[in-house]
Amino acid sequence: MAPKKQDIDMQLLFIAHLKQIVPAHIVLVDDIATLLNISNDSAYRRLRCETEFTLDETYKICAHYRISIDALFSNKGNSVTCNYTKLTNTIDNFEGYLNSLLQQIQQIQKTEGVKLIYAAQEVPIFRSLHSDKLAAFKLFYWQRSVLNIPEYQNEKFTWDIIPPQQLAIAAAMHKAYLQTNSVEIWTHETIQTNIKQVEYYFESGAFKHPADAIVVLNELKDMLLQMSTEAENESKRDAPFALYNSDLTIGTNCIHVKANDKLMSFISFNSFNSLGTNNQQFCDEIEQWMRNLIKKSTLISGVAEKQRFQFFNKTYKAIDACIARINNF
Repeated sequence: MAPKKQDIDMQLLFIAHLKQIVPAHIVLVDDIATLLNISNDSAYRRLRCETEFTLDETYKICAHYRISIDALFSNKGNSVTCNYTKLTNTIDNFEGYLNSLLQQIQQIQKTEGVKLIYAAQEVPIFRSLHSDKLAAFKLFYWQRSVLNIPEYQNEKFTWDIIPPQQLAIAAAMHKAYLQTNSVEIWTHETIQTNIKQVEYYFESGAFKHPADAIVVLNELKDMLLQMSTEAENESKRDAPFALYNSDLTIGTNCIHVKANDKLMSFISFNSFNSLGTNNQQFCDEIEQWMRNLIKKSTLISGVAEKQRFQFFNKTYKAIDACIARINNF
């Protein structure tokens, strides 16, 4: 029996969305054939709407590509469907979250014509993984103070407390980000959250060796020094980079990803988790907000030497002031 017109229309919409989100380096027909364990000819017939996807096949495709059927067929009016990775208070779950984040940034990095725009209320998560030492502190802080993972509640921070596999994932995330074309929008307050976290841990005795607090702050300064060089060169690791300083309060961390006609936006919640959606109306609104934010910001990468020096000098002074407070404690 031939598919009904209504069914064809729905399948066309589903396939159009599938083509939009699949990275350019993936051959869709080959991927579908492998996923559904069918021949390439059978996959072609489904993609041409000559054969309907079964319910089981649709489920497998949605699970594989992380597609929400609600996002496709129910986003009407003021309703937007978002995806997120559920976090619970276990080390294994947190490691799964890191792996999910790694897969996302690697997929973004490999997508042709991609640009990632990051409005940073606080230091972007990928920047926080600049080195093993800085990553170790952030991973410990997130698991101990945000997720309240039981294994860490009576522990104090040391360099070897984080499992090596978590540090390996963090390093891979940082590497992928350095290879991604990106724009970052910072304010003078962006660095403050990281500084306050270190100072709070020092004052509450959460460092096993108190002097390690200063080491973390110096690692944070090293991250800024590298970022300053990237801004000067307008390039990260083989990827274009632009940096803006905004005098406006950003309010929340927000990532907007553009790749030709593909859009996706992520809004942070619960400190470091995020809600992601490719809802066209929502992403268009985020893009407009980003565009307005950039218009009211100062470009400090490239030839803007004076503005760049003033911006980074202020962040260095904020770190040095915290180091002085710790030394005088």
